[in-house]
Amino acid sequence: MRIAALDDEPSQLELIRHTMEGIGHECHGYTEGKTLLRDLRQQSFDLLILDWTLPEVSGPTIVKWIRQDLASRLPILFVTNRREEADMVEGLSAGADDFMVKPIRVGELEARVKALLRRAYPSQHEAEVLFGPYHFHLNSRTLHVNGAPIELKHREYELALFLFQNIGRLLSREHLREAVWGMGPDAPSRSLDTHMSRLRTKLDLRPSNGFLLSAVYGLGYRLEAIDVDSLNSMPSSQPGSLSAIA
Repeated sequence: MRIAALDDEPSQLELIRHTMEGIGHECHGYTEGKTLLRDLRQQSFDLLILDWTLPEVSGPTIVKWIRQDLASRLPILFVTNRREEADMVEGLSAGADDFMVKPIRVGELEARVKALLRRAYPSQHEAEVLFGPYHFHLNSRTLHVNGAPIELKHREYELALFLFQNIGRLLSREHLREAVWGMGPDAPSRSLDTHMSRLRTKLDLRPSNGFLLSAVYGLGYRLEAIDVDSLNSMPSSQPGSLSAIA
């Protein structure tokens, strides 16, 4: 998973980063709220770990901006020195999902993050997942479409599964590259585009099959579920109908 952490204390931020990487996640650290807000406009993350008291903006203000301006359901965990019940109520009312009091206890942080991720992304913790005609067998790392096996290379399978597990989310190019290729330099931009083009063809990702894979210029890609019944009820001659891009 791709996690963002904001804390203006470098030692606390390093502890969070080290803990997250220790349980297999990519963690991007921020010491300034304005830098995080800039990246949230351009990138995607799976979870945010957030301090409350920051130099230029408060944690609750950041949470409200994420919920209202970005309209994002990004899971958010407060890790803060605030410990009064009123603080917890304020943080959760602002839109946070959980609240943890410092000093950071590594075991508790791991447990809370795992619980939030299980609730937010349940399909990523199952042995088999089914999306319409697309049936992923996670243990054997195979994919069947309408009962027929689809031959996919390793990266293609990883990318396809990640897209379906995040249906409806705009995933930044950086997020996709990290999820499939890792943090290394082995995933140039064109490689990602090539893989996306192959998946469109191999999986027949088009509205008449219930899913549409689209590129969002300058940001990334989104896999969307399409209501096939509504699509079929639309007059074929209607201007701008989805049948024009099927």
